[in-house]
Amino acid sequence: MEEMTNKRYRPLQVVVFLIVIPLLFATTVALFVMTAAGVNVFESGKEWAHKVPFLSSTIEGETKDSITKLNEQIFELEAEMKNKEAKITQLEEKLASSEKTNSELKAEKEQLMQQMEELHQIQEENKRAFNELVQTYETMSPKNAASILSNMEEQQAVKILANISTEALSKILEKMSPEDAAKYTELLATNNH
Repeated sequence: MEEMTNKRYRPLQVVVFLIVIPLLFATTVALFVMTAAGVNVFESGKEWAHKVPFLSSTIEGETKDSITKLNEQIFELEAEMKNKEAKITQLEEKLASSEKTNSELKAEKEQLMQQMEELHQIQEENKRAFNELVQTYETMSPKNAASILSNMEEQQAVKILANISTEALSKILEKMSPEDAAKYTELLATNNH
């Protein structure tokens, strides 16, 4: 107990406890009371500061500096905004160009698909016609088939002979001259390998 009663406070602590804290409390209470009464304390403070000679010039200088800085910031932001708008316009143009190219490529793809389908149909028709031709040579008399094939272009004749049944092929080769039969047999053997 003796320690507490003998404890001395420093002068700074005394000033804080006896002057600063009560002053802050009083200011806060006054601010609440004036605000509740409808007085705009900050506007009143600005008006009062303009009446004091030294403070008014300081406030005006700060205001001019802050206005200048704000104007500079506005100018910079407007320039940045214009740059971004230009970039957006450029990207929109690129997008439109890409969409146009994409549409053109889709149309070209459709056209190529249609051409492929037509070629496939033509190929199927040619295959069907060729199969009918092969059947014609199979049903034809071997003597007539041999004479026709001997006078035909070699590649075409080999193609037909390669697709004829082995029974009809042997009968046709039998009716050919030995030279032609040997030639076509050799060509058929070469094509099969």
